[in-house]
Amino acid sequence: MTLPHWEETPADLRAATREIKVALRERIAASGRTVDEVFAVVERRVQAAIDDIAAARRRGETVWPVIDYADIAAGTVTAAQVEQLRRRGCLVVRGHFDRDQALRWDQDIVDYVEGNRFFEDYRGPGDDFFGSVGSKPEIYPIYWSPAQMQARQSERMATVQAFLNSQWKHESDGVQWFDPTRDSLYPDRIRRRPEGADSAGLGTHLDPGTLDLWMTQAYQQAFRHLFDGSVEQYDPWDAAHRTTGPQYPGSTMCSAFRTFQGWTALSDMDHDQGVLHTVPIPEAMAYLMLRPLLSDVPDDDMCGVTVNQVFPAGHKWHAPLMEALAGIPDVKAGDSVWWHCDMIHSVAPVEAQKGWGNVMYIPAAPWCPRNETYAASVRDAFLKGESPSDFPAEHYERDWPNRFQPTDLNDIGRRGLGLG
Repeated sequence: MTLPHWEETPADLRAATREIKVALRERIAASGRTVDEVFAVVERRVQAAIDDIAAARRRGETVWPVIDYADIAAGTVTAAQVEQLRRRGCLVVRGHFDRDQALRWDQDIVDYVEGNRFFEDYRGPGDDFFGSVGSKPEIYPIYWSPAQMQARQSERMATVQAFLNSQWKHESDGVQWFDPTRDSLYPDRIRRRPEGADSAGLGTHLDPGTLDLWMTQAYQQAFRHLFDGSVEQYDPWDAAHRTTGPQYPGSTMCSAFRTFQGWTALSDMDHDQGVLHTVPIPEAMAYLMLRPLLSDVPDDDMCGVTVNQVFPAGHKWHAPLMEALAGIPDVKAGDSVWWHCDMIHSVAPVEAQKGWGNVMYIPAAPWCPRNETYAASVRDAFLKGESPSDFPAEHYERDWPNRFQPTDLNDIGRRGLGLG
């Protein structure tokens, strides 16, 4: 049976939700299994991962895998390390950049924004996704500083991105869904959280999309095994059908396909100072996608998922998953932190933060049809010094004379922008 689908945001979200839920339940029933039976398979798989994480904690082990950059560069990452990365879906890369280099970039960013009178011109948050701390912003809507661009187009970044991309199945059915060796240059913002800051953090959520995950043809294909009775074959590392389809527009959307979200530390951060947490279970996406089909969820509700907001995860509908929430270990400036694009994550609150909490957001976003399309708008924003189209139209850098210039691009940067 063909599922109903909406390639643009439905005019009546509640009606579309009711319609797609009926159709998905019928699709599952046609396989000879019930929704409850299919969900039970996912529950067992996820519970095994939750138990594994609890056991690691009891043994005093860090839940997050940690791999040295030197091993990634030399190709000496062990099979056991790769297995743990794929099982947990997240990673800290130690020494991704030299600590001194990262601290210089941090200072360069300060010089860049202060020299261009950013704080005098700052108009407050352009969206409500991140809260700000005090009078200065915590998330700086800055994209084209030399520091950010140098990190994005560096060989060390390309090396790690290719390693992460290669964890995914990127070819099937005669289609190459993405090129793991070439990243699109996805520009994102900077976070600078000052010493002594109080921050409410960010609640548990995920970023791959919203209602489009159930309602568009491409995503229905991507999650086909969850809805056709073959749930045991669901693979959270399979990129099939994920790199071409549309996404419903919204203030928190990401137009690019990211294999991993990520950031690079520009300061040392202790594990208890308002840091990133994830539910390090890639298979949890199957739980999140099937949970709205159970009988205790109202027919016009997708467990709180709607357009124009991040995809929420929490105790009301996903309580078992919350037990596995695990924070990063201590990191040093120059380390980078990565998590599977479907992964539930949050930022812990902090009071009177010790030390700075500064990061550059740089994901792994391999070259694919979806990212090639977005790259055209990125090129335009880069040339004009504007905010990229995924972000609020703040455009602080238009007239900043010392922003990164096209003549500063290397081969990696040009390829990442679709210029070579």
